[in-house]
Amino acid sequence: MLTMGIALWAVAAVVASVLARIVPLARRPAWIGEAMVALAAALLLGVVATALDFGGWKEPDWRTGLFTLFGALSAIGTFRFTMAPPPGGPS
Repeated sequence: MLTMGIALWAVAAVVASVLARIVPLARRPAWIGEAMVALAAALLLGVVATALDFGGWKEPDWRTGLFTLFGALSAIGTFRFTMAPPPGGPS
């Protein structure tokens, strides 16, 4: 059974993926990699938020939602930075 806290983490990852698609800088046509990175980061940060005792597996909390959203956006930005070709190099 999917609990509400984990569902909030997954929704934050989806929102981060959609917001990242709006930003054209270093955007690649294959968006599935970014979505997987966002989901993995949101789930990991949701577990960290649970360990820090705000939010949890079973109850949605706005602090956990923001924590996972911004963490997933940061993970997507890091993913784009590491996958981007070097400036002036072959693309």
